[in-house]
Amino acid sequence: MSISPNIPNPQESYHYDSGGGTPRWITILFAIVVAAIGALAYAGHSVQTRLEQELSKAEDQNKILTAQLEQANTRLADLKGQMDVTSQKIGMTQAELADARSRAEAIRKQQTASDAKLTAQIAQTQKESEEKIGAVATDVSGAKKDIEATRSDLEATKSKLERATGDMGVMSGLIARNHDDLEELKRRGDRNYYEFTLQKSKTPQRVGPVQLKLDKTDQKKSKYTVTVLADDKSIEKKDKTAGEPVQFYVKGSSRLAPYEIVVFDVNKNQITGYLATPKEGGSPAASPAPAKQ
Repeated sequence: MSISPNIPNPQESYHYDSGGGTPRWITILFAIVVAAIGALAYAGHSVQTRLEQELSKAEDQNKILTAQLEQANTRLADLKGQMDVTSQKIGMTQAELADARSRAEAIRKQQTASDAKLTAQIAQTQKESEEKIGAVATDVSGAKKDIEATRSDLEATKSKLERATGDMGVMSGLIARNHDDLEELKRRGDRNYYEFTLQKSKTPQRVGPVQLKLDKTDQKKSKYTVTVLADDKSIEKKDKTAGEPVQFYVKGSSRLAPYEIVVFDVNKNQITGYLATPKEGGSPAASPAPAKQ
């Protein structure tokens, strides 16, 4: 079998390529492998980076959840403590309420017993009072006439004691023996009354519409001497006694109603009493002698 001289020998061609350099397909295959390895490395790096980021986020989230859990545990512990305290207080309050109810019931029973006892005492007292009132009413109706008779006698005696004949022989008005009696006379308003306390002095003292000057006192005998200055003249009333109506006249006064001086007390250097003047002639002109108020 003859071979055409134009067709190359395969063995010769193979040996030629192997001796001339690396085949192209190997280079391409190597490049593809390297590219694949690079792609895989990049993909692995990306996956690792993403995993690290997710792990970091998971750790942060875990920290947040841990802090929240700790806060929740703290709140739970506080709430439990408050619940324990509240439970103790509720237990104490219930005990106190029970004690209060017990005391209230005891007080109510005591009050009921006291009310019953007081009601019985009131009824007994009322009964005794009615019996006494009935007895007193009987006595009062029998003694009323005696009281009226006694009152009439007392009024007559009082009238005799409160009137006296003055040093000028004229029956006086009602006589006051002290300050309280004088206040009663003032309330009646029958005459004008001027109370005074007169000191022993050379200067006269104005008393109502006149002036009086105390000249002498005798405390042991309750006597005194006084000078009356009225109508530009002086009238000496000598050795007069406490309680005696000392009478004198001034211009315009009635002969039946003279001015009267009545002395309550006679001391060592002073006298206390009052001047009584008639209503219609109670303010005549006084003496111009200097007055000591």
